[in-house]
Amino acid sequence: MDKSVNREWPIWEVFVRSKQGLDHKHCGSLHASDATMALRMARDVYTRRQEGVSIWVVPSSAITASAPEDKAELFDPAGDKIYRHPTFFTLPDEVNHM
Repeated sequence: MDKSVNREWPIWEVFVRSKQGLDHKHCGSLHASDATMALRMARDVYTRRQEGVSIWVVPSSAITASAPEDKAELFDPAGDKIYRHPTFFTLPDEVNHM
């Protein structure tokens, strides 16, 4: 028997859109053999109270995330681009909530 074969189902990330929102929010993860099974399981596990209107399931292996140590490289360079910040003009007095 070959012990190097992984017999565990792949992990799927579950995103649900609620009745009150337009965006999908990450709810959790589950193991499933395929996308159809992942959708059914996600429905049963994460929308038991019928709070969702849409479910996305994505194989975890398809998600690429930034590493915490890359924070400065990815997000700090925007600070030196003054044209991205509305600091070079004055707002009229009528505009008080910006």
